[in-house]
Amino acid sequence: MLTLVIGNKNYSSWSLRPWLALKQAGIAFDEVMVDLYAADAKAQLARHSPSGRVPALIDGDLTLWDSSAICEYAAEIVPTLWPGDRVARAMARAVSAEMHSGFAALRSKMPMDCKAHLPGAGRSPESEKDIARIVALWEQCRSRYAAAGPFLFGSFSIADAMYAPVVWRFRSYVVDLPPSARAYADTMEALPAMQEWLAAALAEPAVKEGA
Repeated sequence: MLTLVIGNKNYSSWSLRPWLALKQAGIAFDEVMVDLYAADAKAQLARHSPSGRVPALIDGDLTLWDSSAICEYAAEIVPTLWPGDRVARAMARAVSAEMHSGFAALRSKMPMDCKAHLPGAGRSPESEKDIARIVALWEQCRSRYAAAGPFLFGSFSIADAMYAPVVWRFRSYVVDLPPSARAYADTMEALPAMQEWLAAALAEPAVKEGA
């Protein structure tokens, strides 16, 4: 049995990504949640993760401490987490890598907070540029792969897991989306696993400083 160590569901965007990938792939795992705002959070994290961060996936004597690496490990178990077509798979990896390494303004100005309702907050020229780029990516993928299904590359893939926190960000900050991007966001929100995550996030008592 795998064990996935995650942070607070209301705030930990990086935890959501592999959690959703594992859920959607049907891979069974135990879940350990570390309250990142507890007084002993560092000590708790040190017991589970060599990096002292979440998420971390534990499989026997193997520990993985990076969201992308955990998703790739899941794809080794369930290969359909990447598109079967070579071109689509390459594009999905590029789209995922851009999310993994980019969009710094969106991350800092509009952090994931599932409980929040902050229309217009966090907007700056830089975050608006990030939003426009993400919307363009979504629309490009949906235009090319719409016939294959409702997700970025037709069927659910790691690319969708990578952008799942953005779906909650756009909801919290009330970002207007064009029709195809809105339909994609609605599809993601409606996933039972996403609703499960949201319900748990809304039930969490922890509030980070400044929130």
